[in-house]
Amino acid sequence: MSAAETIHVDGVWRAAASGAVREVLDPADARPFRTVAEGGAADADAAVLAAHRAFDGGQGTWPRTPVAERAALLRRVAGLLQRDREELALIESRDTGKTLEEGRVDVDDVTNAFGYFADLVTNESGGRVVDAGSPDVHSVVVHEPVGVCALITPWNYPLLQASWKIAPALAAGNTFVVKPSEVTPLSTVHLVKLLVEAGLPAGVANIVTGPGVPVGARLAEHPQVDLFSFTGGLASGTRAAQSAVAGAKRIALELGGKNPNVVFADACATEDGFDTAVDQALNAAFIHSGQVCSAGARLIVEESVKDRFVTELAHRAEKIRLGRGTADGVECGPLVSQQQLDKVEAYVASALAEGAKLRCGGQRPEPSELRPATGYFYLPTVLDGCHREMKVVREETFGPILTVESFRDEEEAVALANDTEYGLAGAVWSGDTARARRVAARLRHGTVWINDYHPYLPQAEWGGFGKSGIGRELGLSGLDEYRESKHIYENLRPAPVRWFAG
Repeated sequence: MSAAETIHVDGVWRAAASGAVREVLDPADARPFRTVAEGGAADADAAVLAAHRAFDGGQGTWPRTPVAERAALLRRVAGLLQRDREELALIESRDTGKTLEEGRVDVDDVTNAFGYFADLVTNESGGRVVDAGSPDVHSVVVHEPVGVCALITPWNYPLLQASWKIAPALAAGNTFVVKPSEVTPLSTVHLVKLLVEAGLPAGVANIVTGPGVPVGARLAEHPQVDLFSFTGGLASGTRAAQSAVAGAKRIALELGGKNPNVVFADACATEDGFDTAVDQALNAAFIHSGQVCSAGARLIVEESVKDRFVTELAHRAEKIRLGRGTADGVECGPLVSQQQLDKVEAYVASALAEGAKLRCGGQRPEPSELRPATGYFYLPTVLDGCHREMKVVREETFGPILTVESFRDEEEAVALANDTEYGLAGAVWSGDTARARRVAARLRHGTVWINDYHPYLPQAEWGGFGKSGIGRELGLSGLDEYRESKHIYENLRPAPVRWFAG
């Protein structure tokens, strides 16, 4: 395949029907380093047709492939991911700007997800027996694949988010068309290559590289798409979902979050406790330059320890080594694009105009060998004295911005943490186990960490309340998103009912 043949339809790598291409930029220096096909609606149509034939047509063998064989393929993919771990980590670093070590972690997490869904479908029984109240009736609920799945993934964790959709979709027996973000498509292209290498039949896995409009929009409205799964921003996700719902499709949406990291004073009662809480607040906010849907971008800290906590936090944030993600010793890379850099600068400017106090950052760094002037770098930024009415506190900034709010008691802490239209994730830090669990139980967020931040498990559901989305990924629910339930009721001793006298 040539460099611009990144569309995979019915087992064939090809260029866009229009011949259009797009340059992929390295965010560390804004220079192009790859070229991909710029697909359009015609490419989306061709991919859906291939997926439909692979599911329903004469070549539709994947849905009827025994579960053990589907699971074996997923395990082969897991092995290939580990074989290509360094290559994929480099692709993610060049494409998204994240560090190589973050890329390696992503590959390991993706490997675990494929292994988890392989085990999950293998260990399931043939169906759930439902007691009909009669020995003459055999009643069972079974699961079947939904059909053709359209999978739309974001730019911040392209490989991870694609895998959270692709692994359960394949495990359940579906076919799919995946559209990665046009900003960071390369690792998803590589993943589809691995699926093909692992032996997936033609037409089961299809990828169309291209923009949300027209590719994503066409997939959302296409009449032969049975399920539409989207991870990305609230506005674009809502628009796409409206088109999908109009066609009576199943939908699954993960639309981000504005996540609270609540720190009680008793978590800082010892020097070790204080050090850990500060360190984890940095991790919560600044991993991948804050371009994480679950980033702990809202620090909500008890008033009695706030000044000391924020002073130390800002001091450490100023020492974060910022630079090209592929360079040794770099702890944080650039933002993904000029658009994202402009957005972050605008949020900081609005916060300062609304009265926030800048504790560190708030500007682009001085250029260096590790930080080319053309790269999309922005210093880790801590904004103190924030309140809920500020735009920077309400909206998802997706950048290295940490806002600081304070509280006096538990009730106020819970109220602040829940005062958001999102509800994806959050954390509670406390030396009092009863308090931590009590507060965690009251938080309206899909994932709540106690005395930790960011870990997730493939066997535990991921998703949010409120405007953070609809449905769940990972866990048993993540598999069920891609399955239909069917009740089969068998009368073992049929006889006339005699309802009607004649």
